[in-house]
Amino acid sequence: MVAKKGGSKAEDAVEDLARVPLQAILLADSFTTKFRPITLECPKVLLPLVNSPMIDYTLAWLESAGVEEVFVFCCSHSKQIINYLDKSNWVNQPNFSVTTIESLNCISAGDALRIIYERNVIQGDFILVSGDTVSNMMLTQALHEHKDRRRKDNNAVMTMVIKQSKPSQVTRQTRLGTDELIMAIDPGTKQLLYYEDKADDLKGTVTLDKAFLAENPSISLQNDKQDCYIDICTPEVLSLFTDNFDYQHLRRHFVKGLLLDDIMGYKIFTHEIHSSYAARIDNFRSYDSISKDIIQRWTYPLVPDVQFSINSAARLERHGIYRASDIAQSRSAQVGPFTYIGKGSTIGNNTVISNSVVGDGCKIGSNVSVDGCYIWHNVTIEDGCKLRHSILCDGVIMKSGAILEPGVVLSFKVVVGQEFVVPAYSKVSLLPQPVKQDSDEELEYADSNSGIISTTNTLENGDSTNDLSEIQYSASSDIGNGGRGFIWSISEIAREEDWRHSVAPIPAQKLIELTQAVYDDLEFPDQDDPLLPLADERESATESEDDTRDESQYFEREVEATFLRAVHENVKEDHIILEVNSLRLSHNMALENCASALFYSMMKLALDTPHHSATDLVKNTNDVISRWGKLLKPYLQGIDDEIEVILKFEEMCLESGKEYAPLFVQVLHLLYDKDIIQEEAILNWANEKEDADESDKVFVKQSEKFIQWLNEASEEED
Repeated sequence: MVAKKGGSKAEDAVEDLARVPLQAILLADSFTTKFRPITLECPKVLLPLVNSPMIDYTLAWLESAGVEEVFVFCCSHSKQIINYLDKSNWVNQPNFSVTTIESLNCISAGDALRIIYERNVIQGDFILVSGDTVSNMMLTQALHEHKDRRRKDNNAVMTMVIKQSKPSQVTRQTRLGTDELIMAIDPGTKQLLYYEDKADDLKGTVTLDKAFLAENPSISLQNDKQDCYIDICTPEVLSLFTDNFDYQHLRRHFVKGLLLDDIMGYKIFTHEIHSSYAARIDNFRSYDSISKDIIQRWTYPLVPDVQFSINSAARLERHGIYRASDIAQSRSAQVGPFTYIGKGSTIGNNTVISNSVVGDGCKIGSNVSVDGCYIWHNVTIEDGCKLRHSILCDGVIMKSGAILEPGVVLSFKVVVGQEFVVPAYSKVSLLPQPVKQDSDEELEYADSNSGIISTTNTLENGDSTNDLSEIQYSASSDIGNGGRGFIWSISEIAREEDWRHSVAPIPAQKLIELTQAVYDDLEFPDQDDPLLPLADERESATESEDDTRDESQYFEREVEATFLRAVHENVKEDHIILEVNSLRLSHNMALENCASALFYSMMKLALDTPHHSATDLVKNTNDVISRWGKLLKPYLQGIDDEIEVILKFEEMCLESGKEYAPLFVQVLHLLYDKDIIQEEAILNWANEKEDADESDKVFVKQSEKFIQWLNEASEEED
């Protein structure tokens, strides 16, 4: 290449970098055992997630985000993954290539990255993800930040994507069932300084030594962030794994190792996303949470009514119900909200299905009750069965009257006997449980040392069977008359933790126990002091108010993110209302909270739209209200709700949207003209302010002429 006259080496390097296609490494093995017994027979990345294999969500996102080359690393059940990709729509795509790299003797992500390094296929910065990642984020901004830092500092080797989370103070888990994550981040540079995901071991405390604090005078310590496991890496990351064979786990070894290494000086940075979606299916609870997010359209355009996978798109109906083609449903059967029914499935008389996913070719009999379940393909459920918050893999048969208690997992082709009750949190498989448990959680597959008792050699050496039909199973009557399958016995320690990572909601009794444990751990002052109870009450009230305010602000941010995504992607109003309703239920908010949050989102959009004068801002507001104002109607059920919107606008004018303050009456008049706010609401709002302090009457005084006009018009009507 001939350098341009006057061009610097840095500029030449940037030009060379621009010619390198954006590449990604997709790990098709999570190297854990959390999805056993299912993953003894099928790779995790091919398990159906709302009727599409997990890996399709990851590949569809990478393609939409501008990645041009993907290297899929296969280990456990590698032949199944390779065969699937060969038959899929991902091969022979223009400007998007998918290449598989196979190895049968890897036991960790570190081993995988070392093999990829030896293949010499990565040419520049690359995206590192696992095949169980669901996202709709654009990579442009994160890549720009990463490359900009890289130009200034060669030691900036990785950018981790994070997002807002909300761990429970009681269970110390997010809604995805992951441990509470504690990070220290430099608020100015976004450099990651500390990373700890074993919050239970920490007992809620973090210990940072004085030297660390002296070296980093500015630290933001956060426990409300979620690691999305999406990393933008430089090629040095691969060489670092090759140079350090102790690096096995991406976070526990690599990230923490770099943070503690004072010699080489390598740095990791973070990129926080807000309105986009990104999450990894780490356990059964995250499988449940992400499935619900997909059905409630947080992951748009990766949703069931948009074809992005080998499966055909389903039709979206009201209340978040999706139906594929050729479904035979009895007239007396009821399909409830947020439910997916797959192609060719049949539903019998008086059967009720809600908050569930039913795959293709399923036969569900009469008088069956299904709630919160994931039923995969070609499952047969006979008359009178009841199942709640369970997973049923391909080919499962439930004989008449059988019952699944919450948290049950039935692996492939299991048969539950007639009227048999499968206990809560049971895992049932046609394969017997390993004689000994793996000592290293990194092992996902059953190798010759794992103790699996099998009647065939196809399960040995990495579960490399190509077809489930090739597996020879042993018959067992552990689950009733006519049943087939082994109920895996779990150690008492593991069973105690089953509820944490289950698709079933956390049991009420467990929440009570945890709450009591947290209460018992609190240190209370000497109650002999007569002034302390009053102080405690005051402090408790303040904390309660803070929690409510935090929850409200979090809800408001979630609504704003939903609204902005709808604006940018031109989502239909009905779909937005559906998503806001699901948010309202999950956060336990009132209708007036929805109205306030949506109104704030609209006003913020108008404010953020480029404008050069007050007139332009009013025009922006008019355009936004004209286009999206109808979203407020379902949440403005009475005058009080409308007054809350006015109060929200007052608050905005005084705090986050001060540019609106001199335009208050003009916008109020606009809301009146658009039939968003009624005359009675405006007059009642003004009357309520009569006895308020002068500082609270600023906007009432600004609106005096408009209020007077409304009063006169009201008198004329009378």
